This record gives sequence, structure tokens and C-alpha cells, in this order.
Amino acid sequence: MTRKTPLFFLHGWAMTPAVWQPLIAALGTENFEIHAPALPGHDGSAPNIKPTLTAWADVLAPTLPLDATVIGWSLGAMLALELARTRPEQVGRLILLSATPRFVSAPDWPHGLDAAVVASFTDGYTSQPTQTLRRFLTLQTLGDASRRQLLPQLEAAAVPHTGSPLPMLADGLKILATSDLHPQLAEIRQPVHLIHGSDDALMPVEAARQIKAALPYARLTVFEHCGHAPLLSRPGDCAALVGEFWGIVE
Repeated sequence: MTRKTPLFFLHGWAMTPAVWQPLIAALGTENFEIHAPALPGHDGSAPNIKPTLTAWADVLAPTLPLDATVIGWSLGAMLALELARTRPEQVGRLILLSATPRFVSAPDWPHGLDAAVVASFTDGYTSQPTQTLRRFLTLQTLGDASRRQLLPQLEAAAVPHTGSPLPMLADGLKILATSDLHPQLAEIRQPVHLIHGSDDALMPVEAARQIKAALPYARLTVFEHCGHAPLLSRPGDCAALVGEFWGIVE
């Protein structure tokens, strides 16, 4: 019996694995073995984990199949890069949706959000978690031709909120605000396919172009009139690219 290809899905901040369902449905499971864990604390648990990419990757690694294709979106894409860098024996390929190695802009990285904007999220989530989460989800829909349909989909797949800040979600924002992988990108040797929206308001498409330029085996597909959530607005197109990815020469 032919072994199914293991796909390991890593969702974004404040979301649940349910956000992958349209893409998984478009892919089908005939050829793929699906693994879609929740990021730390995004399943309602309260683990005592440091708010760093390395610590969160350490938590996820025991569930990662050998030679898996890791499909990461947003914060999940950053974690996918960290897993590929630190555990090359487990990660065979990467598919990165709406990816960036650094969320915050800096003099040597102008392809992120302004630090003051990111601080407004980290500080706002502590004082006004529900409003801040909705603002974050709304930004994900900007520039997308399917904007009106996207927000309800994102809200349905988000971590349920009670009106109080959840510690692990606050930690996830800290990871976004403090992580910087762009100096380590050259360490990643696996084939990578980047998928990005041309009008992503959270993680500019130039960030994906910079990742592609830094990696030895990378492709980039840019969806026009698409925002931060192509897995929801373009699941069929994303599924087609996943299938085509097996043609990349390693």
C-alpha cells in the first residue's frame, strides 16, 4: 500500500485548526495524511511555555511526522520556518501562506508593520481583547475580492473569546512582535513554495519576495486581489499549488 504524504498544518494567531477545513476539503485525503494541531494554548489549554518561536516549535515537534510537508499560515508560517531550520530531518518541504520572517519593520527590514502599530495590538489585546481580535481579523480581509465573505469565516474559525485576554494569545502576539528569522533564512535547505496575496495588509508581499530571494529552493505564487487569508478566499487555487509542488526538483 502506498504511503500517504503527511501534511502538517500550522494555523495563524488567535485561530483554530478549523480554519484549514476549506483547503483540506479542496485537497481531499486520498493521497494525504492530515495533521492539523492547535498552536500552544489555542485549544483552550494553559501550558507554561516561553513566548518564543523556539519554545512553541519544541511543543509542536513531537507531533510532527517524519519527512512531513509543513503548511504554515501567518504565525504558523514562522513556526514552519523554525521547524525546518532546527529539525531538517523531520521537515521535507514547506508551503508558506502569507509568510514573513519578521512581523515588525526595522531599518534592516522595511517589509513589516510599523512598530507602533504592532504595539497597539499587543497593548490593546490586554485592555480590549475582543475589539483587538476583531481589528486583527478585519485587517486580514483588506484587499481581498472576497472581503465580505471572509470576515464571518475568520470569526467562525477563531479561538472562542470570553472578553478576557487569554495568556497564550497574548504570548502569540509577543512572538510576532519580537521574532526575527530573516538572518537565519539561508539555513533552510528544503524546497519551499510561498503563496501570498498581492494586497496583504498584515504581511506585505515584499516579505515573501525577500524570503524567496534568500532561499536556495523556493518558488513564489502571488494571488492578485487577495489579502492575508488565501487559504479561505482561494482554497481551490491553494490546493492546486500543493499538488503541483511535488514537481519541484530537490
